[in-house]
Amino acid sequence: MNNLPRNKGIVLFDGYCNLCSWAVQFIIKRHKKDYFRFLSLQSARGMQLVDRFKVPFPPNESFVLIENETIYTKSTAALRIAKKLTGLWPLSYSFIVVPKFIRDYIYSVIAKNRFKWFGKRTECYLPEKDEQELFL
Repeated sequence: MNNLPRNKGIVLFDGYCNLCSWAVQFIIKRHKKDYFRFLSLQSARGMQLVDRFKVPFPPNESFVLIENETIYTKSTAALRIAKKLTGLWPLSYSFIVVPKFIRDYIYSVIAKNRFKWFGKRTECYLPEKDEQELFL
């Protein structure tokens, strides 16, 4: 998986997480100019990218965003994704000024409780037919 799509953001997500799957759907409906591509962390290609970019913690604890051969995780990934969405969502990028340890703490609390609060899928998320070109 050496050839990543150029000029695209790659979002790695937990395919069993309802919140993560909902977030992918949210991004698909709002991303600008066909920018994002998606890949489940549980897939072989997803795990290759986790290894290649040396994700520093269990990958299913965070969305991972890859842009221009750089990885972003947790709150930074979420804010960078929001920056590329339509509507008022890019305004949320202003929270980047909040110290990372505070943003990541809030992110981690949600991530730790996501299955309890939002549930877990029994099967990994599969894209709809009209979304398949967005998935690697």
